[in-house]
Amino acid sequence: MSGGSSPDSGIDVELLIRRHALANAYRHGGRADPGAVLGKVLAEHPELRPRARELREIAQRICSEVSSMSPEEQARELESIAPELMEERRRRESTAPSLPPLPGAERGRVVTRFAPNPDSVLHVGSARAAVLSHDYARMYDGKFILRFDDTDPRIKRSRLDLYDAVLEDLKWLGCEPDEVHRQSERMEIYYERMEALIGMGGAYVDTCTPEEFRALVRASRPCPDRDLPPEVHLERWRDMLGGRYEEGHAVVRVKTDLAHPNPAVRDWPAFRIIDTSRNPHPITGSRYRVWPLYNWASAVDDHLMGVTHVFRGQEHATNAEKQRYVYSYFGWQYPVAIHYGRLMIEGGVLSKSEIERGIREGRFKGYDDPRLATLRALRRRGVLPEAVREVIHTVGVKPSDAVISWSNLLAVNRKLIDPIAPRYFAVLDPVELVVRGVEGSLSAEMPRHPQNPSMGRRRYSIKAEGGAISLMLERSDALSAAPGSVIRLMGLANVRVTSAAPESGRLEAELHPGGVEEARAAGAAFVHWIHVPNSVRARIVMDDASERPALVESAASSDPPGTVVQFEREFFARLDSSSAGELLFYYTST
Repeated sequence: MSGGSSPDSGIDVELLIRRHALANAYRHGGRADPGAVLGKVLAEHPELRPRARELREIAQRICSEVSSMSPEEQARELESIAPELMEERRRRESTAPSLPPLPGAERGRVVTRFAPNPDSVLHVGSARAAVLSHDYARMYDGKFILRFDDTDPRIKRSRLDLYDAVLEDLKWLGCEPDEVHRQSERMEIYYERMEALIGMGGAYVDTCTPEEFRALVRASRPCPDRDLPPEVHLERWRDMLGGRYEEGHAVVRVKTDLAHPNPAVRDWPAFRIIDTSRNPHPITGSRYRVWPLYNWASAVDDHLMGVTHVFRGQEHATNAEKQRYVYSYFGWQYPVAIHYGRLMIEGGVLSKSEIERGIREGRFKGYDDPRLATLRALRRRGVLPEAVREVIHTVGVKPSDAVISWSNLLAVNRKLIDPIAPRYFAVLDPVELVVRGVEGSLSAEMPRHPQNPSMGRRRYSIKAEGGAISLMLERSDALSAAPGSVIRLMGLANVRVTSAAPESGRLEAELHPGGVEEARAAGAAFVHWIHVPNSVRARIVMDDASERPALVESAASSDPPGTVVQFEREFFARLDSSSAGELLFYYTST
């Protein structure tokens, strides 16, 4: 099928998928996610579920087309073909936590940047700067720049695969950048500006040993090299570039106030030599030996890229002081710097070094290990980007440190997923229930969502053999079933327990008349169940990274990967993959 109307339903699936692709792209920074789009389509039209594989191919094609459009084109087409989805988005935005006004901001002139080091993936803490920078730029119709801080081939070593990984994290978060730059590809610019500053007498090449310099700077005394003529330092600078000096033998420093109360600000280093024959850079290899430190590259780029507002942690306040000297020398206007406290997540690992070490040592399974607070881990668990953004908006730009609890983040996420998550039964620790007195068969019919009839229903027919049917109950439910008690098998029937030996893995009962009202009158426990022939095997990765086997009703296998479901009376989980007749889920939250 090449698209068009469905012959059995009259639905124009191409148009249906395109509407949701545009809405998804509009919500997530211009990039449409085929899995999320297909999930919306099947939730809206469950009768199309048998054609999920076919529709997935159409969704991938259309999402690729939509993602190639500009945000303005996406918005115009969405307004044209699905204004109700555009309005739904606007309503959500109007009720979401709002950001306070940005100091010194002019509409159309705000430029922000996010400057991660591609030595790891993004986590909740680093997402704060990304979200604030992106959302304020959008709030003022400005520009958001992604700039990779990758000028340390020796210690904070960049990895080639992580450039794309960071960009993917940002797109998932809904923070699509307008421009992407790699500082390692801007080296000549940094060299040119430093040569100019040395010529002005604002910087010098320091050949003191690190120990000698530290002792002098602590005493507010100059390095003997400091007052040599600019011509001498220009020659030394060119010798650094030409390879005359070895690693550690020369450093370029920006002249500041040697009496500054913070010794870290006094004549701070702007360039150092790195032997890239031993520590090659993943982009430029061994082409460069003289590398800028953070404050030089950042100061130069913020000016040349027209950055008007910088969002960063309170620990960078000293860096702002250092960079102002560069701006003063060149007569530039320093951006508005907004410093906030650290953002931590209760019990979540945010340290890059700890994450990397844990992966190397095998303590974590990867960047998406559910014990981590990386965006990849949250995504795999079924936490929506809107939940992360809402929490960051709520915390805002307070100067004090903030701690997010997992429970708060997951509560926000539950508010978002509860209206759209299909419901299914799952049994993780099964005990057999044999129900006797059944003639012919029993039929079960339950909604996929109790408040959303458009999501359809799950239907099963359970045929009796020898007047009995066999089901699986959760062991905790079986343990509380005493002989003579009535149990309501949700959506199916009432039964009265005749024999209870759950410790041996078996319970027996007989069919009991009546429905839901009679069950309530009898004080029955309402329990979920699984009919093995109408089930599929599953593995569920829990929040501690342990795995639990389960039986899940077969209707769940028609959902596309990426769907967040609710296992009734258990928890929410995200369908990760389906292979070899087994579903893999990741626990989301209760």
